[in-house]
Amino acid sequence: MSPPIIQHDLILAKFFAAVLRLVAALPAPHAGARMKTPKRLLPLVEEGLIDEVLSQLMSGKEATVYVVRCGDAVRCAKVYKEASQRSFRQAASYLDGRKVKNSRQARAMEKGTRYGRQVQEEQWQNAEVDALFRLANAGVRVPTPYICTDGVLLMDLVADAQGDVAPRLNDVEMTEAEALVMHRALLTQVIRILLAGMIHGDLSEYNILLADDGPVIIDLPQAVDAAGNSQAREMFERDVANLAQYFSRFAPSLAESNFGREIWLHYEAGALHEDVHLTGVVAPDMTPVDMDALMQDMEEVRLEAEDRARRQREAGD
Repeated sequence: MSPPIIQHDLILAKFFAAVLRLVAALPAPHAGARMKTPKRLLPLVEEGLIDEVLSQLMSGKEATVYVVRCGDAVRCAKVYKEASQRSFRQAASYLDGRKVKNSRQARAMEKGTRYGRQVQEEQWQNAEVDALFRLANAGVRVPTPYICTDGVLLMDLVADAQGDVAPRLNDVEMTEAEALVMHRALLTQVIRILLAGMIHGDLSEYNILLADDGPVIIDLPQAVDAAGNSQAREMFERDVANLAQYFSRFAPSLAESNFGREIWLHYEAGALHEDVHLTGVVAPDMTPVDMDALMQDMEEVRLEAEDRARRQREAGD
């Protein structure tokens, strides 16, 4: 019988061979006239950062992504939508813990002034670039970023073995064995993100691409600081639960797992590492709820909201 590591590699090899067959069966792009350069990409073309816009790859809740040619390289240009056009809102829970350059910017953002909204928008876009560089240095499988300017992020195109756009995880069928192996591989990436001090915040099968050498995690503008965000644990456990829910379609045993809570407990204890042994089972917490402390927290939140509303009214007078 083959050792477990060899079996793991064989399963992955068979899975990605199936992915390549799926991609090969897709219709080839229509060869025709060159695509008209979108208005938001014109400055990058004029500055020589982009030579040609080849096609529109996708349009999502926060951005539109184009395939572009930069010299001999084919890359992605992610054009962020204006805040009024996005369906993904910059909820306070995602902005919690993010640092600003100075107190003037912090006050402007808190008051919701035009300048404050501009600063918040720039922070939202720059957050993805910062996260990509930080996570790439930590060994996380993310696209390589190059530059973010005028609301456009230029980065590597995640491709399959033929150089075509890699499929999303939700577009690929797999066996139970493949699902279990892929789920564990993604848990390793999630752990690396957490060890780098970050949480994706919106992880699902829709923002994971299957490149020829494995899964790649994308879409990180909402990534949060694991230590600085007050809702970090809830976001982390939701990310991990999303993975379990998706893969349970192919591997039902994952449906009742609780890997998110288990990993977080290791993290809080300072015992988390990439090869930590995981079971997906966590004993229920039977600690009684401190109702007095809970009521005090709720009252503090109410008073902070009233104080914020008062300052905004005063600023408008």
